[in-house]
Amino acid sequence: MSSAPPTQRPSRAGYSVPSRRRPPAGRGRYRRRRPPYVYWIRRAFVVVSVLILIVVLYLGVTLVQALGNPSLGVSYLARAAEWSRSHGLGPVVLWAEKEYYALNPPKVGGAPAANAFGNSATKSGGTTTRVTAHGETYLPAPARMTSPAGTWLPGEGVWHPVGRRSADGIPAIYEAFVRPNKVNTSYVVGVAWMDPKLLKAQLYSGSYIPGGGPYKYSAPISARASESLVAAFNAGFRMQDAQGGYFTQGKTIIPLRTGAASVVVYKNGDMTVGSWNRDVHMTKQVASVRQNLRLIVINGRPVPGLDNANYINWGATLGGSYAVWRSGLGVTKDGALVYVGGPSLSISDLANVLVHAGAVRAMELDINTDWVQFSSYQGPLGKPINGGNGTDLLSSMNGDPSRFFASWWNRDFYTMSLRPSDMVVQAKKK
Repeated sequence: MSSAPPTQRPSRAGYSVPSRRRPPAGRGRYRRRRPPYVYWIRRAFVVVSVLILIVVLYLGVTLVQALGNPSLGVSYLARAAEWSRSHGLGPVVLWAEKEYYALNPPKVGGAPAANAFGNSATKSGGTTTRVTAHGETYLPAPARMTSPAGTWLPGEGVWHPVGRRSADGIPAIYEAFVRPNKVNTSYVVGVAWMDPKLLKAQLYSGSYIPGGGPYKYSAPISARASESLVAAFNAGFRMQDAQGGYFTQGKTIIPLRTGAASVVVYKNGDMTVGSWNRDVHMTKQVASVRQNLRLIVINGRPVPGLDNANYINWGATLGGSYAVWRSGLGVTKDGALVYVGGPSLSISDLANVLVHAGAVRAMELDINTDWVQFSSYQGPLGKPINGGNGTDLLSSMNGDPSRFFASWWNRDFYTMSLRPSDMVVQAKKK
């Protein structure tokens, strides 16, 4: 039995062609239309894929930019870590740092490298002498610093004048070097003693730390300011880790916290360290307040509990039990300022070195190799200088003295400069 011929339809040429009817649904090459939700899933998948691609591209671009940004650290590893922290990966960085330091503990025993205590170290060196001059007001030179490691090695703890001196030739800063404890005896940390009678302090603020701005005092150090510059050193943690506030130029950038360890600079250039609203308070004479964690030295003694890995008190970054590069600032009984910085320091070690340096109150500043830096500067008084005139407290410090003279430096730091009265020779007293 033959099938019926297809329906004929006329063509424009005048002859008939078979009509092509769509076969019934489900037959031939035509398929049944899928449910609507299938198409919504497809669209959602495309949108999510595009968003992921955008995020990956953004993160990739910002990471590349971070790796080329010297303000995020000296090494690429440090820059990657800073980038990670600013993009919500702080816990990952913290875990990696813990694993690294756990697998690479500090060396036990051993002896320091040659000349670790300064080029002028001598077997007989003990008492620091200070040049006298007429018309000057200054603190007496510090006595030889006792060693946290016990018995002195030749030259250990002996103070050496560094940096520019007053116009009358009086040293404003001395440095000494000691072993941090009785166990890790191959390591040496640096200590700087600063005379506030000769020096005035200034806080420089950055666009990254504390953020915001613009600020009157911000890197780079100007040519005019460099004419009296003697030293510059790092401040504290990133503000999200500092557990404290920030005040400068008459403005509260971040609210100050009662009980926080605070570096206070007054309008006359004086500087001190104390617990906020106990040792130091807000007055009309306060120029700046920079807070960082809690005091680690009170009444000339390390505070209890420093040996505990307490992240709340001693910072979210590694806490206090890990032996890493650390820095700290303290004030002595007679008002001198002491800075400590060096490798393989637990927070307990840091506090102990500060106490041996004479601190009655002290606090931790920043930590890790890229951020611990104290630089002193030489050069004729009244003449502009730059980073080429600087020398780091320890040659192993990663930071270059020129970073404070760079426009890209976006972290806060302190400068210590000679007071105007010490830039000129004083008249001889009769």
